[in-house]
Amino acid sequence: MGGDVRKILRINLTSKQVRKEHLDAEFAGRYLSGRGLAGKILTDEVPAHVDAFSPENKLLLATGLLTGTTIPTSGRFMAVTKSPVNGGLVFSNFGGTWGSQLKFAGYDLVILEGKAEYPVYIVIRNDSVEIKNAAHVWGKDVFAATEALKQEIRDPMVKTLTIGPAGENLSLMAVITNDLNHVAGRSGVGAVMGSKNLKAIMVRGTGKVETADPVALKRILTDALQKFKGIKWSKDDACFQCPFPCGHRSKGKRGEALDSEQSLAPELGSNLGIYDGQALQDVSALCNRLGLDQAAVSSVIATGIELVRRGYIKPEELDGIPLEFGNSQGILEWIEKIAYSEGLGVKMGLGSKHLAASYDALDISETPKKRKRAKTPVSEDLRDLTVVIDSVGLCLFTSGTFSLSDYTELVNAVIGSKYANEELLACGAQIRNNERLYNLSVGQN
Repeated sequence: MGGDVRKILRINLTSKQVRKEHLDAEFAGRYLSGRGLAGKILTDEVPAHVDAFSPENKLLLATGLLTGTTIPTSGRFMAVTKSPVNGGLVFSNFGGTWGSQLKFAGYDLVILEGKAEYPVYIVIRNDSVEIKNAAHVWGKDVFAATEALKQEIRDPMVKTLTIGPAGENLSLMAVITNDLNHVAGRSGVGAVMGSKNLKAIMVRGTGKVETADPVALKRILTDALQKFKGIKWSKDDACFQCPFPCGHRSKGKRGEALDSEQSLAPELGSNLGIYDGQALQDVSALCNRLGLDQAAVSSVIATGIELVRRGYIKPEELDGIPLEFGNSQGILEWIEKIAYSEGLGVKMGLGSKHLAASYDALDISETPKKRKRAKTPVSEDLRDLTVVIDSVGLCLFTSGTFSLSDYTELVNAVIGSKYANEELLACGAQIRNNERLYNLSVGQN
């Protein structure tokens, strides 16, 4: 059987115990992989009452069945955990090349449990798994820490997944970053990693992902790739096997940076009154370096500006730093305050809703979910297909090109299964139901 490598890497940070476990084929077949399999393991192993920052919570990094294959966009993988924002099961999707390297190293997913006594980082090289002291990079930004650790292990090609100061300080807006410009955001996944005293995970693999029926896969890809005609394939800052590169290099006053796939310059501009291109780049780059979710930062600072304007936040709370519409220098300073949990930045680091609630002004909170968007009816089949795409390790961008039959044929060719279209969608429905049941058990509707 191809696709998955049938191995789970379980790392207990409290005891420093590393276990390599066999992945049951029948169990995996019901939940596919990626989002589905990791979600099922989390709901089985983390009781609903567990606090998200407790050592009992777990953080899972899960590749998909198709991650690491020759299929376009097969570099996706998932971070799955219990959220510190609402206590529910959350999943956040990554791009980049870290996920494919984990597959090449021989693992389908990593389960992180417990809490390290001091800051650590993990190095995975095929069968070798090391837990190392990270005290010297704790407090460094994502870019500085990544570079320092690569030099330390003398491997410039290793792929690194890192948190910034925001994650270390348990900001609910903290993201996890890999390859410098690909992030898992929303729901505090970076804070969960920080709560475990885990700064980074580095991986380098020399294996390959086997395909059950390479002849069939080649035929299916030949037909499917006709749909990608006219797209210029690029390797510059693109995810593994991706023809749709959505990141690019840019240079700001704070140095050269990789614009993240989370870049939200127009939203930052309209929410915060920043319309100068250079200033927008500086704000975006600082969020990326400090490991902050740009959408959440935009929302909480906009809320703070309004709380100041209406007199809820008093001048003495501002430490002499302007918190006002259009003041880009002040906004840069507030981003640092948030990441390092200083002064009012402590409240702001909990997000827009918490900030507004602390002043008994919930009507002012500006959150990504509160923004009005046109509602388009979505069929159950489309919802289930979205879950399937997340779970097999492809990018949702492919849904505009591939049909359900394409996905089914690709999965069957890679892992040697005989899914029908309806059976694949049924897996998606089962995964969604598992997530719903867990979230209902913690009071989330």
